Amino acid sequence: MNWEAIRAEFPALENWTWLNTATFGQVPLRTRAAVDRHFARRDETACADFLTWFDDIDEIRAVIARLINCETDDIAFAMNAASALSLFLGGMDWNEGDRIVTLRDEFPNQYYCASSLADRGVELIKMNEINSLPERTRAVLVSTVNYSNGYRPDVAFISHLARRTGALLYVDGTQSVGALPFDTAVVKPHMLAVDGYKWLLCPNGATFFYVSPELRRTLRPSVMGWRSDKGWRSVDELQHGAPQTQDAAEKYEGGMLNFPSIYGAGESVRMMLEIGLDRIEQRVLELAGMTADILRQSGASVMHGNTHIVAAHWPDRDASALAKTLQAQRIIVAARHGNLRVSPHFYNNEADLSLLQSALRGL
Repeated sequence: MNWEAIRAEFPALENWTWLNTATFGQVPLRTRAAVDRHFARRDETACADFLTWFDDIDEIRAVIARLINCETDDIAFAMNAASALSLFLGGMDWNEGDRIVTLRDEFPNQYYCASSLADRGVELIKMNEINSLPERTRAVLVSTVNYSNGYRPDVAFISHLARRTGALLYVDGTQSVGALPFDTAVVKPHMLAVDGYKWLLCPNGATFFYVSPELRRTLRPSVMGWRSDKGWRSVDELQHGAPQTQDAAEKYEGGMLNFPSIYGAGESVRMMLEIGLDRIEQRVLELAGMTADILRQSGASVMHGNTHIVAAHWPDRDASALAKTLQAQRIIVAARHGNLRVSPHFYNNEADLSLLQSALRGL
């Protein structure tokens, strides 16, 4: 694999040592071109062909379905992962005494959205590890990889626990999909949400979410609009009664979509499928392993192994101050909860890591 040729797709890397994909992924040139083509087409047609845009979006649903191994009808789009989680929790019937389980140090989305149900008597339980579920657990919320320390829970095992106890599983794959493969047929989540602006290298506003066929039978839409009715393509004669919803996950979209970002997302995902998901995983973990070695050599303790988000802690260094010092040298990492977080993607190379190593030695 010619990684240097692929790196040329990311012009920002000419001027920056970007080791912070867990905050933002760099957008490839071909993705930007796909967005530009959409706007050029709008000028050419004055948007008279807008219904055909939805045909293009359906093709992108199919591409994403290949990415996570599911059916095209299982995929819907939203502006961000918080919207998908709000749909998941907001579309359920809750009773006093019900419980929601998540992990400690999870991304705040999981805490904030679940805590909003406290006035209905729903209890949020935070666990260090999910090896069992307490009684009356109705939902489990987990990320595939922790955003601040790189921890990778056994999501397939958690799914098994949830299904055995009758709970619903929501998985946020934002911090791994695009770097590590995710197979919905193996994990079997009820919902998976992925905000594409990180590891999938998409423009902002290109979030996709998977909704299992069984959940679609009971989960109520949180947004109702003109596309909620299954006859929405007949724009000359939209029906004016109660909507007859369709079975596919797109029933949760409601109205118009963020077409520019989704066109871009489709191109980013196509690029990754062309490279090969296994190749990407191997490269990302290889770079992450080198990163962990560099941080250990500088005197840091690395939080977790076998992960692409490398979090390190020094007993005598302030991670936030260190990240700012490195940024002054155009080396971009992040600080999260006292850890220095370094997150290389496949577009990084050994030269990037050498610059990081040299900078740390200089400090």
